[in-house]
Amino acid sequence: MKQLGSEPLQTARLDLRPFRATDFQLAFDNWMSDPSVTKYLTWTPHAAPAFTRALLAQWEEQSASPEVYHWALVWRETGEVIGDLSVVAADMRSERAELGYCLAQAFWGRGVMTEALTAVLAFLFGEVGFSRVEAKYATANAASGRVLEKCGMKQEGILRRYVRLLSTDEWTDVAIRAVLREEWRCTAGGAVRWVNAAWSSK
Repeated sequence: MKQLGSEPLQTARLDLRPFRATDFQLAFDNWMSDPSVTKYLTWTPHAAPAFTRALLAQWEEQSASPEVYHWALVWRETGEVIGDLSVVAADMRSERAELGYCLAQAFWGRGVMTEALTAVLAFLFGEVGFSRVEAKYATANAASGRVLEKCGMKQEGILRRYVRLLSTDEWTDVAIRAVLREEWRCTAGGAVRWVNAAWSSK
């Protein structure tokens, strides 16, 4: 495997790049303060832009590490930061990565996260060399499951009463989906390419 870090990626509509501290206001306004976005996540909405600014400053510093895989999703048409996609856990010996993601509500239902995830899967399998990529989601969040399914990730099981939601204090079951390198096909999201790399696929 090659530890390559958060290489800039491009898709038909998106630029994926490391976060910058200067992204804080758009990140706060677009999704980090929105309880609809965080309903099924492991963190609560940010109460003030200052908190977001401090967090993104940490992320910008961390992005220098080749072991960190964390991208801001930028809507190319406007340059607006609209979401977050990252490897939240990795086992390098077993060549396994777990993804986490969230997206501004204004961009839901438009195939944006499918497009971003397709690019990241291509990078993690084709360049970094992971053997398996997985993701978990609350079963009540069916839209998240559809994104993973569109990207070829197969459901492997249900973890019963796995998480107590911060948003409602209710228990929820969690599903796990995964795709193996040999199963993966670039079938969603349109053209995908790396910036500063020769690989491309349609």
